[in-house]
Amino acid sequence: MKQKLQIVLLLAMAVAGIRLAWVFYERHQSAVQREKPQAPPLNPDYYVTPKKFYIDDLKSARDLTKQPVWVKVGYVYPYYSYDPASRRAALAHEAGKLLPIQKLAISDVITQASASKPGERLVLAVFKEDGKAFAAPVGTEKSGHYWFYVNDMLYSQDPHELYRHWPPEIWQAIDQHQVKLGMSELQVNFAIGIGLLESGGDSTDRTLDYPNGGMPLIVSYHSGKAIGIHPGS
Repeated sequence: MKQKLQIVLLLAMAVAGIRLAWVFYERHQSAVQREKPQAPPLNPDYYVTPKKFYIDDLKSARDLTKQPVWVKVGYVYPYYSYDPASRRAALAHEAGKLLPIQKLAISDVITQASASKPGERLVLAVFKEDGKAFAAPVGTEKSGHYWFYVNDMLYSQDPHELYRHWPPEIWQAIDQHQVKLGMSELQVNFAIGIGLLESGGDSTDRTLDYPNGGMPLIVSYHSGKAIGIHPGS
């Protein structure tokens, strides 16, 4: 009987010890979870997937006339004066460069011999701005083969809708072609066009030089947000 009591006591002590150890383990895990840094929320910009154009010849390129389009990258793509009567663009003299997220209502798509590359023709999208006609290259043709870069050049959807999760004050700055502290690199690109990366930067800290249509700016970023804005040279 004495031995049985000793065995029961030993079992009770073992069970109590196991329970106490489990309580300490749970408390330790709770403390670790509280101290563990929370992962930042995923950037909703990553989920934006603009629709693509499916263009491979002049006939399908004329689908660009069916709806407005918006310029993806500002101050990169040139445009030229266009004469509707002769249906020719003045390719020898650039009239300017398309602005960031500029809205275009393309009225026609034509081809015209390149001024610099014999045997090659430019595919030109015709549009009007301030009552004047212009044409911007959207591809090339040579020996019956076409190459288009419209998916790199244009949005088929209004960027205001694609990125409607951005705050109204951000869109107001973008529409006024202004840069504000705290803007992302994509938002700055929408406001003032493409920038050139300075050497020595990395994914966390980087500085870009923006030509900005002749009004250059230098913007510094930390973790993807603008932390410094200075005039460029």
